[in-house]
Amino acid sequence: MPKNKKIKYKRILLKVSGEGFGGENGKGIDTEKFATFAKTIQKILSLGAETALVVGGGNVLRGAKFGRSGKSRIVADQAGMIATILNALLLQDTLEECNMKTHVISAIEIKNITEPFILRNCLRYLEERNIVIFAGGTGNPYFTTDTAAALRAIEINADVMLKATRVDGVYTDDPVKNPSAKLLSKLTYAEVLNRQLGVMDMTAVSLSMENKLPIIVLNMNKKGNIEKAVLGKSVGTFIGN
Repeated sequence: MPKNKKIKYKRILLKVSGEGFGGENGKGIDTEKFATFAKTIQKILSLGAETALVVGGGNVLRGAKFGRSGKSRIVADQAGMIATILNALLLQDTLEECNMKTHVISAIEIKNITEPFILRNCLRYLEERNIVIFAGGTGNPYFTTDTAAALRAIEINADVMLKATRVDGVYTDDPVKNPSAKLLSKLTYAEVLNRQLGVMDMTAVSLSMENKLPIIVLNMNKKGNIEKAVLGKSVGTFIGN
């Protein structure tokens, strides 16, 4: 498929919150959410963008929260990484039902089910317009899927990282707790770090800053948001220099 000259970002890394695939309160598995998201990915591909994904697992199990309950943090994080693989496999199946060739690349080896991370293979898949889903986080405890997303985006030389969440972007405060909180349309990396805005883990922000990786935080539930971001239209919150 020829690239569409109108798109601003030709290779994207889309980080999807696990809660985006959950049912009520973002928990469990909602197959309709997977189907709706697959249609969005189809539109992105039709624009000509090479697309890689990192999926969270918070709808199944959030490792950090589980660890705070008194369980081993290492075991909790390992369970959380496996939860991301579950979402990745379900998403792969949904995408391939829509005739989109998809590869699940896992940082945790699961023979006969996922593929290992080999950068050369990932780049070839993207060039061939296949979708790459990175699962299993970084493969190490104490690192979030946000950090995994920043790392993979840098490794594949993505033009931008899109962080798809259930809120419209980065606010001055928690918009759920504080109705007067204001949406911030643009931020520098330093502002996010210094103000500790909590949009994503600080390691991910620092890594992005060091490698000049732009980040756009947007609401994945608003129709057309992700496509608009790929086209370079103003949506959500832009984080960069």
